[in-house]
Amino acid sequence: MKEARLPSLLEVCCVLAAFLAVVFSFTALLELPIQLALFVGWFIVMLLGLRLGFTYDSLQGSIIKGISNGLEAVIILMAVGALIGTWIAGGVVPTIIYYGLDFIHPSIFLLATLIICALTSLSTGTSWGTVGTAGIAMMGIGEGLGLPLPLVAGAVLSGAYFGDKLSPLSDSTVLAASMSKVNVISHVKSMLYLDVPAFIITAILFTGAGFYHGSSNIDLDRVQSIMTSLNDTFNISPLMLAPAVIVIGLLIMKKPSIPTISFGALVGIIWAVLFQNADVVSSIETAYNGFQISSGSEFIDELLNRGGISGMLGSIAVIILGLGIGGMLEKVGVLTVIMNTFVDKIKNAGSLSVSTIFTGLFTNIFGCAMYVSLILTPKLMESSYDRLHIDRRVLSRNTEVGGTMTSGMVPWSDNGIFMAGILGVSTLSYLPFMWMSFVSIALVIIYGYTGKFIWYTDGAETEIETDMEEDVSDIAK
Repeated sequence: MKEARLPSLLEVCCVLAAFLAVVFSFTALLELPIQLALFVGWFIVMLLGLRLGFTYDSLQGSIIKGISNGLEAVIILMAVGALIGTWIAGGVVPTIIYYGLDFIHPSIFLLATLIICALTSLSTGTSWGTVGTAGIAMMGIGEGLGLPLPLVAGAVLSGAYFGDKLSPLSDSTVLAASMSKVNVISHVKSMLYLDVPAFIITAILFTGAGFYHGSSNIDLDRVQSIMTSLNDTFNISPLMLAPAVIVIGLLIMKKPSIPTISFGALVGIIWAVLFQNADVVSSIETAYNGFQISSGSEFIDELLNRGGISGMLGSIAVIILGLGIGGMLEKVGVLTVIMNTFVDKIKNAGSLSVSTIFTGLFTNIFGCAMYVSLILTPKLMESSYDRLHIDRRVLSRNTEVGGTMTSGMVPWSDNGIFMAGILGVSTLSYLPFMWMSFVSIALVIIYGYTGKFIWYTDGAETEIETDMEEDVSDIAK
């Protein structure tokens, strides 16, 4: 049997072009599910692997290995789906919407959305959980206030990804750090240099947008009608917020996310039975099939008829298929060939930062899952950082921006499909308003070419660490 070889650049371009053609034709022209396009993508990459001399068994093994690397995301997604369904049934989400409509002024709503989602994500360590709970509520409030939903979605995602990147509880944070061989706390400290100024800039942008949109187009009669419908349909009281307080508290105490989110779903079932006059069986069923209601209000029905494990199955399929493609792309050497074509052009921290972001986005596009990007980007880029003697903390930080912050921009990625489905706004509609992501990318490039907050490993570890601690203290002040 002949020894397997690396693909040529022409072969790589042909395969990737075929993959993109299938994705776009299936989704844009034929209106077929993206899952089918990704399944076809398996065989496109597999044919390349066979042509290169790989056996079918080895390719299948790479698929299984790739999927196993991201199974935690599948379990978390199921738990989040159950949580959404039971928290709506238990009155948690409706209560947040009700009080939000009552207390948050339209002019500062976008800023409040950014801050609330950032704090929730920072405390819980999950952007998906944040979007599925606080995010849904803020979308409901925003729609009630008459604000553009893509803009509200942008504020939700900006806050959710901000907290996700800074939380030591986040699986993406841990993965980016561990794959870059960096201590998690050191990674979080390095992220402060980027996230704090990016958040401030983003907050200013959403404050301006809030005053522009919040000063007009607010139908107070519609707001009051929505609040009345919520109050007539659910038992609204501060006690309904207890499940959210419990879950956030447990996650702050660093309890494991999967059992904690699942426990939150159980509390939602209990709240539905005790306070929303729901029977036990139907309350339990919402964990799998989601919440269903016919309230007579089209707004309430469209907003709250969602959730459940079954509602996440499409996203789960995308993750599994994307992880499989990512595993094969790594196995057959597609990513290695691409890196080899421009590695010689990486001469300094600026070009290295741009290359890292591009690699993160590229692996999100063709790997279709954030986990693929966070696993492969450090593997592909680490040698370049070592060659230029740039500290691995810069690698982990840039990996987060290239991998995590761009994941929601790809319509067929796990994050793109999940966020669009939960928020009810298409990926391409909310994409222009992912201001936290764009500002972060811009700052990474600026830092790279100016040398600001770029640390080197030439025997200066102690000095670097001391400088970092002093800078973090200054930022905190």
